[in-house]
Amino acid sequence: MSEIVPTILAENPEIYKQQMENVQVFATRLHIDFTDGNFAENQTIPLSDIWWPENVDADIHAMVQKPEDYLADLIRLRPNMVLFHAESEGNLPSVFVTLQQYGIKAGLVLLRKTVPANAAELIELVDHVMIFAGELGRYGSKAHMMQLEKVRLIKKINPLVEIGWDGGVMVDNAYSLVQGGVNVLNVGGTIQKATDPPAMFAKLQQEISKTGVLG
Repeated sequence: MSEIVPTILAENPEIYKQQMENVQVFATRLHIDFTDGNFAENQTIPLSDIWWPENVDADIHAMVQKPEDYLADLIRLRPNMVLFHAESEGNLPSVFVTLQQYGIKAGLVLLRKTVPANAAELIELVDHVMIFAGELGRYGSKAHMMQLEKVRLIKKINPLVEIGWDGGVMVDNAYSLVQGGVNVLNVGGTIQKATDPPAMFAKLQQEISKTGVLG
């Protein structure tokens, strides 16, 4: 079963609060972007300003150069999952094992240029692999659908891993992504910039719930 997960990407606490208010009525799981201003050019709010409603599972996508520098603070937040990039520095296997020891799911993110085979050791370790098909730290990216080929390659390495997608999810491609094997569709601008976010969320849910395409 696949799910639509709204994304929060905010450069200050006011925008963060507004984006949270846009989605907290209907969201049961959230994808919160955090950047260090280095790995991704833009800087989001600091970890100390990150919060979410109690009844929501929060996944934190940490676009950081050195995951170990942020690990303790991320663990203190007690999210559902923390996602780090395969392209970051440091001892990622140790980072992922530490997260799991604290009951936090470990997520791995692959940029468009990264081939799953080159991250096989990490893919074997984690609970979730997210295919990043957009632009780092920005809403409104185009979905590079050719990246769907990675689903098969990832599943070959770890058949049980949950597959996520970040980048350009819209009403007209959500069904194709699910059919391609994506379990978690992280949706940013399509929901946040909609005139009616709850209605857009419902429309996306309807798309991924289709059982087939009528001729």
